[in-house]
Amino acid sequence: TGSSDPYCIVKIDDEAIIRTATVWKTLSPFWGEEYEVQLQPGFHSISIYVMDEDALSRDDIIGKVCITRDMLAEHPKGYSGWMSLSEVDPDEEVQGEIHLRVQVLGSQGGRRLRCSVLEAR
Repeated sequence: TGSSDPYCIVKIDDEAIIRTATVWKTLSPFWGEEYEVQLQPGFHSISIYVMDEDALSRDDIIGKVCITRDMLAEHPKGYSGWMSLSEVDPDEEVQGEIHLRVQVLGSQGGRRLRCSVLEAR
């Protein structure tokens, strides 16, 4: 039909912690959602999966981005910008990007992740 029903899942070290709302029938969704969650001291990466909701079968993975602990360390004030989606299945071609704002707040003893899932295209 030329459109998707996209939503995002945010995972910290492969544990799903956030699910955005579904934006129906679009290839350019706007979420504008911001979340703040506790971060484990030894976390390795944050992955954001862009999904296509499907009422009749399993939801499809459109693509993902992965932000490592080292990448966040390179941006002490946080990262903000567009990131290209990469494929999850090597046999699938992925096109698109997602606009995110990701920031680690607090000290080693009580760090929090502030994640803003803004939009995609």
